[in-house]
Amino acid sequence: MKQASARGFTLIEVMVAMAIFGVMTVLAYMSLGQTLANAALLTARMDRLQAIQRTMRFIGNDLLTAAPRPVRSEMGDSYLPAVQVTASNDYLLAITHGGWPNPAGLPRSTMQRSVYLLQEDKLLRVYNTVLDATYSNNAIATEILDGVVSLEFRLIQDNLETINQWPPLGAQGESALQLRPRAVEIILTLEDEGQIRRIIEVAS
Repeated sequence: MKQASARGFTLIEVMVAMAIFGVMTVLAYMSLGQTLANAALLTARMDRLQAIQRTMRFIGNDLLTAAPRPVRSEMGDSYLPAVQVTASNDYLLAITHGGWPNPAGLPRSTMQRSVYLLQEDKLLRVYNTVLDATYSNNAIATEILDGVVSLEFRLIQDNLETINQWPPLGAQGESALQLRPRAVEIILTLEDEGQIRRIIEVAS
């Protein structure tokens, strides 16, 4: 009885199979590359949103815990208001606030003086380790957000009137230094996200 001979692949069949495998490999690499690019974009987007949320949380927490505690000027010859927002200053907001944790029980206050300023497109939060800082104290500056076009504060008084500076015009004496607004509208304008608004109630 004659045994059937085994039949192998022809050259054409092998070449077609290799061509198909090559096309599938290219498609797989393209799909993988697009997936990785999308993942990188998503990660960058999430990092940006977290930075914006962190910035709003910093400002919001400082306003929520605002304290009626003026601080001495660096020269020590006058006092600065507990909350200060004026167009004539180099900074956007200066505020005395509580909420500075002291788990080690160090000999310092749990209140802090924070200053927000804009340098080019970067928002900085600056603070000292003492409330009544002098020129000998080294301030600590932290960049909390970039790509910032502007940061504005609209201050809401007890009569619900909104003003753009604090203390209000006409406020005088020691009591004026301790004044706090009833609430503050934060208007943050970013290069990539446009305008973001939040209203924060200030501690009473």
